[in-house]
Amino acid sequence: MARRAVALLVAAFALAQEPPQPPLDFVCPMDPEVRSANPGKCPRCGMKLRPGLPDAREFEVTIRTTPARLIPGRPLRLAFRVQDPESHKPVRDFDIVHEKLLHLFIVREDLGYFAHEHPRIQPDGSFLLDTTFPTPGHYRLLADFYPKGATPQLIARSLIVPGPPPTADLKPDLAPRKSVNTEASLRLEPPQPIAGQKTMMFFRLAPPDGLEPYLGAWGHMLAASADLIDLLHLHPAWEEKGPVVQFNAIFPRPGLYRVWVQFQRQGRVNTFAFTVPVSELK
Repeated sequence: MARRAVALLVAAFALAQEPPQPPLDFVCPMDPEVRSANPGKCPRCGMKLRPGLPDAREFEVTIRTTPARLIPGRPLRLAFRVQDPESHKPVRDFDIVHEKLLHLFIVREDLGYFAHEHPRIQPDGSFLLDTTFPTPGHYRLLADFYPKGATPQLIARSLIVPGPPPTADLKPDLAPRKSVNTEASLRLEPPQPIAGQKTMMFFRLAPPDGLEPYLGAWGHMLAASADLIDLLHLHPAWEEKGPVVQFNAIFPRPGLYRVWVQFQRQGRVNTFAFTVPVSELK
């Protein structure tokens, strides 16, 4: 017993003499739970780790359309202006996120239309995009950008195109999909996603050759709830090449979610749409 007590004291003394572990000061801007004691890249999205992050603030985004009255099928110009929430001054400097200064997702209310665009920045810090809304309806726009010195932003705005909107007939649909030059099948774990809990989504791509990074990641995903209230922009859970690419999602509420996922193969972007049913926790 005496020898055991002495050994424990020696071990405790040695432990006390060890230098303290450095704090985990480097953080991923897109995935704040990813932290490191040293600089590097995030293993999930590939972004450069930053030495700490400032307090989160939601920036103001205004959209001006030309012409002011939107007409389905007619070309229009969208002008985006970002303002600091405290000074209300226009923001002119942005950090690049996945090779672009601003990612814009456009989704129609019936979830039958999806676009992933990249408005071009102007000398005054505003962004312009020339596009066309194909039909009448309520369109939800999700702007993903990173003001320099702040935190990444996901800001949603709405635009209405007058006229009879398309009818929605959303049903669960996990069947394999074909796109430009790739096929994708989806496996969920757990098989029945639960709201508020992690769902692992495994996309198997075929053929497996020729897969390439798309905008700095092995894939991009947008998930939208049926009522367009919840919008999630996600990247693969790991920075690994296919043929199976994993995304991790936490769906905030029960219901149906339309999931668009994009991969690049041999220089062509493939977009796939699945409809995922999410159950309530019992």
